[in-house]
Amino acid sequence: MQSMERSAPPAQRRRRVAGVAALCAACAVHSATAQVGQIKIARGEVWIDRGAQTLPGRVGLMLETADTLRTGADGAVGVTMRDDSLVSAGPNSILSLARFEFDTVSSQGRFETQLKRGTLAVVTGRIAKQSPAAVTVRTPTAVLGARGTEFVVAVDE
Repeated sequence: MQSMERSAPPAQRRRRVAGVAALCAACAVHSATAQVGQIKIARGEVWIDRGAQTLPGRVGLMLETADTLRTGADGAVGVTMRDDSLVSAGPNSILSLARFEFDTVSSQGRFETQLKRGTLAVVTGRIAKQSPAAVTVRTPTAVLGARGTEFVVAVDE
C-alpha cells in the first residue's frame, strides 16, 4: 500500500514540505522571542502593559518583547532576562522592553529598552559580553550603550 504522500506529484510534495518547514520555522521564531525574561522580584504596585492588556506584575510572570513595566510610588521590580541580564526598575518607573533577540548557542543578540520615567539598574548578561554595543537604553533625551557590566539610569518626570 502506497502512502498518500508518495502518490502525490513531486511538485505538490515539495510545496507540502516547504509549508511544514515554514510553519516549524515560524513556531521556532515565535517561541524564541515570545518569552524574553521573568519577574523575579516584585514589591508594591507593579503592572505589565502587554498590548491592550494590563497584567499585575507578580513573581514568576514571563515577559515578552514590547511589554512595558510600570511601577507605582511604592513599587519596584526585578527581572532576569533570557541572557542572564538583571534589570531592576525603581518607584514611579516606566520601562519598555523594546527589543530582545538572543541565540542561546552563540550568545549573539540585541537588547533594547526604553526608560520613559524613573530609575533603571542593569547588570548585563551574555549579549553584552559577546557584543557590548548590542545593549542600549533609550531615554527621552539620550541613547545609552552598555560599555561595562553594570550601570544605573535615572529619568526625571
